[in-house]
Amino acid sequence: MGRTRTAAQWGMRITFLGATETVTGSKYLLETQGRRVLVDCGLFQGYKSLRVRNWAPLPLAPQQIDAVVLTHAHIDHSGYLPLLVRNGFRGPVLCSEATFDLCRIMLPDSGWLQEEEAQYANRHKLSKHDPALPLYTRDDAVRCLDRFRPVRGSSADIAPGLSLQLARSGHMVGSTFVRIADGQASILFSGDIGRPNDLVLKPPAAVAGADYLVVESTYGDRDHEPSEPFEHLADVVNRTAARGGVVVIPAFAVGRAQSLLYCIARLKRDGRIPDVPVFLNSPMAANAMEVYWKHGEDLRLAAEECRAVREVARIVQTPEESERLNARKGPMVIVAASGMATGGRVVHHLKAFAPDRRNAIVLAGYQAGGTRGAALAAGARTVRIHGQDVPVRAEVVQLDDLSAHADGGEIVQWLRSFSQAPRRTFITHGEPAAADAMRLRIERELKWRCEVPYYLQSEEL
Repeated sequence: MGRTRTAAQWGMRITFLGATETVTGSKYLLETQGRRVLVDCGLFQGYKSLRVRNWAPLPLAPQQIDAVVLTHAHIDHSGYLPLLVRNGFRGPVLCSEATFDLCRIMLPDSGWLQEEEAQYANRHKLSKHDPALPLYTRDDAVRCLDRFRPVRGSSADIAPGLSLQLARSGHMVGSTFVRIADGQASILFSGDIGRPNDLVLKPPAAVAGADYLVVESTYGDRDHEPSEPFEHLADVVNRTAARGGVVVIPAFAVGRAQSLLYCIARLKRDGRIPDVPVFLNSPMAANAMEVYWKHGEDLRLAAEECRAVREVARIVQTPEESERLNARKGPMVIVAASGMATGGRVVHHLKAFAPDRRNAIVLAGYQAGGTRGAALAAGARTVRIHGQDVPVRAEVVQLDDLSAHADGGEIVQWLRSFSQAPRRTFITHGEPAAADAMRLRIERELKWRCEVPYYLQSEEL
């Protein structure tokens, strides 16, 4: 950490432990009032140079962290928690009630997937390590859930004199903006910002602002094209079905899978696509669906629309059922995790269906650099799966219409609602070009002081 002074001697201090020059690994260490609070606790994903950071120790012992606050449940924001707790963290994890409900599903699944991948690597001798080990196990993830203290309502005390406020961010059910105040200053963490006209979720809430701001920039270098998600999805399903092919859609199990099923249900209802079988090959996505309906206060959907989404797909529960899908003939649609094809059941479907020209692969969200999804989006003719180079002959379609992240213009529009301009704004959670474009845009349009921090940068506030 560099210096030895306590946080109380300098007011607030922030250290960027992730989400710098990348869209993964979100972790921000806030020191104030003699307390250390970690805002988000995510895994790095994508390039190996990023993933190895998951194995490196943090620059402070987990026992020295007093509390964790989560903006939302996605693994790049929550997935390091099982390791943090296993290594000695004993404080509370504060988040919305819906985020806790989703973490109860997602974190054990993350541990199980890592165990499964390590076992597969050991069986097929695909790892340089003998034996290959998971970063953490399902049991580690289950144990970390005991640390959660979900916030009822929109405010809570992290510690005496240190307050927390949450407001809906519209990125997924339970996702929030996090504002922390110590009586002298305040800091706002955007987490991931949703879109104002999302098909399923209510828009991001307007907030008053704060003295300091940490804001995401995933799409900071672009504005989403005005588009019609139903039309684009219908086109690819129709032409693939006409070929007798299979549509494989890698999808984040929480958020994107639900939006896709809503679109498919609407298209079937309106007769815009044939009544082909639809399979949801993600038990976690099916469980997350129930959390979505439980927390309907975040949704735009009426009860009838929720029922249609629930009924449009057959749930694939077991690995054996998943394997049988690979031998099934089209036409059909398979929605399976993970969203960037970094792991999970969709990898096996890509291995089975990518080599056939009749099939289609639909990328329905942001693909971080170094992932299979990014390689497919860039037009790769082969992708590496389980130690093999799998040819990609299937049609590959990028569907940006369903992005759950605000674009550059939508972020600026949200910032305009602030009644208080921040003294300093830190641009994070974006690839270098996107983060710098977001910096320039905010500086030019809002005249705010902005900077793009680097990994492990530490700043007095």
